[in-house]
Amino acid sequence: MDAASHTFTPESLRVMVADLAARIAGRPLDAALDNWLNTEAGPASPAYGQFKQACEAGVAAGWLCQREGGGIRYGRIFKPADDLHGFSVDVVDMADIAGPHHVHPRGEIDLVMPLSPDARFDGRPAGWVVMPPGSAHRPTVTQGRALVLYLLPQGAIEFTR
Repeated sequence: MDAASHTFTPESLRVMVADLAARIAGRPLDAALDNWLNTEAGPASPAYGQFKQACEAGVAAGWLCQREGGGIRYGRIFKPADDLHGFSVDVVDMADIAGPHHVHPRGEIDLVMPLSPDARFDGRPAGWVVMPPGSAHRPTVTQGRALVLYLLPQGAIEFTR
């Protein structure tokens, strides 16, 4: 499915997230899930291609990353919901920048979608990054521009001062 033959909408992105969330619901956010996601839905997979196309289309159409602060475009597209198995969904558009430091009380699952070929998110290339409950970081994109889709269990995130 290429972007030219498919019009992506918030609803189609929600269905994609709901399908993935159903496959990972109840699993611990750990290295095993990181490996599973990168095997099952990693950069070589149709799922990854569809997520990237949908996010690029959403940014271009203005329904993703509607806010801007500190040089980062961002936005929460979906609040936690039953069809999303309790995950919220945010997408950020970052280029060679570090975002605000925060803690993930229940963990975080990130889909890194480089827009520049060598872009890295926290040092990781295209693909999934799973951060366990209680982890913290200053999300950083280097070597270009990337979109990052965040799944947060129950939408839980705590920004630090």
